[in-house]
Amino acid sequence: MKPSIPKGTRDFSPVEMERRNYIFNTIKDVFYRYGFKQIETPAMENLSTLLGKYGEEGDKLLFKVLNSGDFMKNVAVEMQCIASLQATQICEKGLRYDLTVPFARYVVQHQAEITFPFRRFQIQPVWRADRPQKGRYREFYQCDADIIGSNSLINEVELIEMLDEVFNKLQIRVAIKINNRKILAGIAELIGQADKITDITIAIDKLDKIGLENVNNELLAKGISQNSIKLLQPILLLQGTNFEKLAKLKDILKNSKIGLKGIEEVETILRHCGLDPQLPEKQEITCQARNDGNSIELDLTLARGLNYYTGAILEVKALDVQIGSVSGGGRYDNLTGVFGLQGISGVGVSFGADRIYDVLDELNLFPTQSLSGAKLLFATFDENGFNYALPLLRQVRKNGIPAEIYPEPAKMKKQMQYANDNNIPFVAIVGDEEIKNQSVMLKNMTSGEQKLVVKKEIINFLI
Repeated sequence: MKPSIPKGTRDFSPVEMERRNYIFNTIKDVFYRYGFKQIETPAMENLSTLLGKYGEEGDKLLFKVLNSGDFMKNVAVEMQCIASLQATQICEKGLRYDLTVPFARYVVQHQAEITFPFRRFQIQPVWRADRPQKGRYREFYQCDADIIGSNSLINEVELIEMLDEVFNKLQIRVAIKINNRKILAGIAELIGQADKITDITIAIDKLDKIGLENVNNELLAKGISQNSIKLLQPILLLQGTNFEKLAKLKDILKNSKIGLKGIEEVETILRHCGLDPQLPEKQEITCQARNDGNSIELDLTLARGLNYYTGAILEVKALDVQIGSVSGGGRYDNLTGVFGLQGISGVGVSFGADRIYDVLDELNLFPTQSLSGAKLLFATFDENGFNYALPLLRQVRKNGIPAEIYPEPAKMKKQMQYANDNNIPFVAIVGDEEIKNQSVMLKNMTSGEQKLVVKKEIINFLI
């Protein structure tokens, strides 16, 4: 049998893992500096925890896990072949679709141990039974940060600043897009389709993928009237600066209480991010008014299809690579309510590590110098050299320098090739003369320069 892995999953080589850890560590460092604490939840959750939290389309993408052992013994033979057999009869668990719903379950289950507001982060894999394509995988990592137990819009501001900082550190230029579900609800009211808010948001969330005509066709198919779709068009295509759009929206939604509340929330967030409606348009670009190329844009087509968002919604797009969003999130007012804990509001963002990897790779932004692996290789000619090098190897490691020894005497060309293949920058060559002089011949594998270094100076030379 030819070995293979499921479509939409991947193996990661040492080089790829080093690069992935560069992403994880960059994000994790920012999380810690903003006061977030790390937790983990199981790969599997009860299906009752997951179902109904992501909308109809999200539920279809859940990987369900068959009950273990002889789970079929209690299912009647005639039922085993029926395609519509209730999932819970043969599977009670599913792989997590995201980290937010398991986090809500965690908060309710551990509420007695938590001090609110609770700032948590998770870096773990999630699974979706999606169609694999560039930037879209069936198994991928999310890096989530959430603040739960506080209604303050300052939390949204902090998350935006954190997004800005992470992508600055990774040197990826991005557009941070913002909208508000309350604005979308107001628009649905305006066009006379308040009861169709979910269908409307799911459709317009696809605008950048399938285009306006196909969005309109999908709205028609969902029972949205032609007149309502006509009223929707100018709103989705509003132009201008953030505050110009908001000013136009205030007039459009002047009779919608919930719509005006959403506008007020967006204005507050933008001002706390350093954006001012009095500034010239060219200055209204960055969080904290930093001229780093990362823009904050009000995007009225941004809907994010997940049903649990209730306020601000965020999405981050890379500016220099054609790929889906590299981060997203938003405010959810009562996600814990479905688990029995009412009135706990939260807001969070999720970094798509796999898409970030693809962006860094395409733009050649990964560090060129190895961040892991050995810095020094001891290369020997014979057993005497091997025995001489072993104590030096231990001493070097004790002083914090990653090092290894070629496990057996071999041709020097082979050992040098091993160092090159593993990006080891220095090789300590040990022969009879080096032993006699209590030294090593230290070779710089980049420049080719060789220098005789007495063994007590090796550590100082490499630090």
